[in-house]
Amino acid sequence: MSNLELVGKKLGMTREFYDTGQSVPVTVLKMEKARIISIIDKEKRGYSAIQLGFGKIKNSKLTKQMKGFYAKKNTEPKKILTEIRIENTADFKEGNEFGVEIFEKVKFVDVKSKTIGKGFAGAMKRHNFSGLRASHGVSISHRSHGSTGQRQDPGKVFKNKKMAGHMGDKYRTVQNLELIKRDTENQLLFVKGSIPGSKNSEVTVRQSVKNISKSTIAEKIEAQKKAKSITDKKKK
Repeated sequence: MSNLELVGKKLGMTREFYDTGQSVPVTVLKMEKARIISIIDKEKRGYSAIQLGFGKIKNSKLTKQMKGFYAKKNTEPKKILTEIRIENTADFKEGNEFGVEIFEKVKFVDVKSKTIGKGFAGAMKRHNFSGLRASHGVSISHRSHGSTGQRQDPGKVFKNKKMAGHMGDKYRTVQNLELIKRDTENQLLFVKGSIPGSKNSEVTVRQSVKNISKSTIAEKIEAQKKAKSITDKKKK
């Protein structure tokens, strides 16, 4: 179940309080229930996977081909279709649904979303350049990026050179975010810290790819309580 992921939207930020009074900033994510649209067989495609559908869409907005696809699958149209590779597909059946309950025992997650677009930005804003000198003799180029190449050899600007250009509006993944709380009734996830994107932007959440051994905030508070109780007993 570790490969499974959910698609939802970012509602905004708030904070959660613990019994000790400690507050933690969290991002609230409203997740959509995933429906298994089709199961991909390894013998036919060369790999085994499941196709998931998220959200709702009007039938009038579908193409003729997609209308036929959903009619064949005997399921309501979905706004988003994703494919997840899974070794053993025997545990899954077409038409089954799952939600945030798949993160019941998960402590850390990876969140993928699109960053806020900033439009055309200069080198100082886009790449944190210091700019040229703000003194006499520098004429109308205080915020320029400076030299971009060498001489006749190589006689060109290399690709991926840090220059002015379009900033933001790119998919980025933030790894190892702590999952503070989950609300299965309302399909909400409370993730520690901030994630890229504006409010109501689309997000994809999955279990953390990396094996994280660090303790969660709840575990640290519990350890502090135990340590305090042991010291109190020794004093008595």
